[in-house]
Amino acid sequence: MEWSLMKFEDFTIDELYEVIRFRIDVFVVEQSCPYHELDGLDQNAFHLLGYEEGELAAYSRLFSRGIVADEASIGRVIVKESFRGQGYGQRLLSESIRQMEETLKESEIVIHAQLHLQQFYESFRFEKISESYDLDGIPHIDMIRRQ
Repeated sequence: MEWSLMKFEDFTIDELYEVIRFRIDVFVVEQSCPYHELDGLDQNAFHLLGYEEGELAAYSRLFSRGIVADEASIGRVIVKESFRGQGYGQRLLSESIRQMEETLKESEIVIHAQLHLQQFYESFRFEKISESYDLDGIPHIDMIRRQ
């Protein structure tokens, strides 16, 4: 898998369109969850894109501390449906954590996890720090990972 870490201003129009379409395809269409995908935070994020043979297969959005929370955070964690069940989610989260620690120099990372993915995130040493809550019709929990 080939990784690319980008700032908003580094995207071409076609690359940005591909990322937004990917996120909408998964979060809005596939999960039947209408929400404000364009939340005004992309301009302050780092965007991690994972390509497999030239196809965008995985994506996450990374924030340094103080932008969306006191701690740094990872969000919009997605793997294209055709790549699921093949370890891409593990590779994406591993690379997201590596970029947070090595590139952004962050030691505490928060994630707003869909509840059904709690065990997945726990396998990366994230710990539950909230009770379950509804976010856009999907049960979530907050989790933190400390270095």
